[in-house]
Amino acid sequence: VQLQASGGGLVQPGGSLRLSCAASDRTSSDYTMGWFRQPPGKEREFVSAMRWSGSTTNYADSVKGRFTISRDRAKNTVYLQMNSLRPEDTAVHYCASTNRGLIMSAMPDARGYVSWGQGTLVTVSS
Repeated sequence: VQLQASGGGLVQPGGSLRLSCAASDRTSSDYTMGWFRQPPGKEREFVSAMRWSGSTTNYADSVKGRFTISRDRAKNTVYLQMNSLRPEDTAVHYCASTNRGLIMSAMPDARGYVSWGQGTLVTVSS
């Protein structure tokens, strides 16, 4: 499956953005969709993930309570709603998927994902 991420941009601290990740093919309930990000000069890190069925979600501690992952079955699209953005959220954000239903503890491991989108830059700055 091919993934197309979009929605990044420049936003002031405290602002909001919604990222989208459209999958080229229909995804089954067994799929896991994830969001990762790579801040400037740092390693890629996990942000959030969910089973396509909606049964399981996971968030990095740094984004809990601020970010929400969701999906639209009809549009084959997963979203990342980002609120209360901080300068440290500045990063290239990537969506990823696998046709395996990952358990919550496995979701943060990038090696478990097979397909990756091209990345979309989020810049939080005043």
